[in-house]
Amino acid sequence: MNIPMIQTVSLGKKFGHLVALNGIDLTIESGEVVGIIGPSGSGKSTLLRCLNLLEVPTSGKVVFEGCDITDKKVDINRHRQRMGMVFQQFNLFNHLDVLENMVLAPMMTKHESRSEATARAMSLLERVGLADRAKAMPRQLSGGQKQRIAIVRALNMQPDVMLFDEPTSALDPEMVGEVLDVMRSLANGGMTMAVVTHEMNFAKEACSRVIFMDGGQIIEDATPKELFESPKNERTKSFLSKVL
Repeated sequence: MNIPMIQTVSLGKKFGHLVALNGIDLTIESGEVVGIIGPSGSGKSTLLRCLNLLEVPTSGKVVFEGCDITDKKVDINRHRQRMGMVFQQFNLFNHLDVLENMVLAPMMTKHESRSEATARAMSLLERVGLADRAKAMPRQLSGGQKQRIAIVRALNMQPDVMLFDEPTSALDPEMVGEVLDVMRSLANGGMTMAVVTHEMNFAKEACSRVIFMDGGQIIEDATPKELFESPKNERTKSFLSKVL
């Protein structure tokens, strides 16, 4: 019996009186690419951040690879090592060059040798066309280059799943494509991914499932073809009519 990569059960999150998530039941299987779309304030980013407990749920639970990581006794940092996270902002260490940004976490948290972490980092940089920037400082990179570095930095930890929180929203339009290309290649390579995105074409082409959120709830969960071509919920239809 296959254990889902991630499962949420009646997941809830409140900020004071504001209900950000209201009873989310979601299962992400190994190898799935799940796009998360919806209007601003619908709970998309909160849901993503709850999956690795960057936001601690108010109620319900998150089960990652069969372990309830919301259990207080669980070492969440050990599980986070297997969950790569890419944010809107690049979060690179500005005082370190690209290569140092990439090898720091594997060396510190997984106690890898510098040579091992460096070899994999260079291979990943090669894969995204940035091997020649290994010694560059973050200030010398474009926004698109920084986000590609942020992605491969997360990959250098060899995660089982990648979580993307609107990874292209801070980029100039001409740089969006280069980041989405990297994400498409990950999807095609079988990486399990959950992606909060405003890029509807990416959701259509690269995702195996798309969920539409509104008001802290999952309103619709379907294949891209079903959701974009024949949405069942009126709220989904209304949203898509404005963004497509």
